[in-house]
Amino acid sequence: HVQLVESGGGSVKAGGSLRLSCVVSGNINRGNCMGWFRQAPGKGRDWVVFSNKGDGSTAYTDSVKGRFTVSHDTAKQILYLQMNDLKVEDSGVYYCAAGYRGGNRLNPANFGYWGQGTQVTVS
Repeated sequence: HVQLVESGGGSVKAGGSLRLSCVVSGNINRGNCMGWFRQAPGKGRDWVVFSNKGDGSTAYTDSVKGRFTVSHDTAKQILYLQMNDLKVEDSGVYYCAAGYRGGNRLNPANFGYWGQGTQVTVS
């Protein structure tokens, strides 16, 4: 049974920092790609960053480049997202995704496992 649990969200002032964590339990047999998505109120779930734990490659959406950093603790099965210089537009519920099935990574439907989300509010 696979479970993803996010934590680390909160309320911060613009320019502040947060570190999100996603703890993975269970064995994900499908795909090495994991990611963080975020969803603002009334909007769809948009990708923020992808991380391939196999080859170490990463990809960031343009709006967070230079401010956000993703990292893996493969031994502990934890995916982190360090978010610096936060902006109001970064607010939303952040979701961890795993179990990539292939196809367009920007499409949330191509990930098989999701956490419950953690709220980030920047004011």
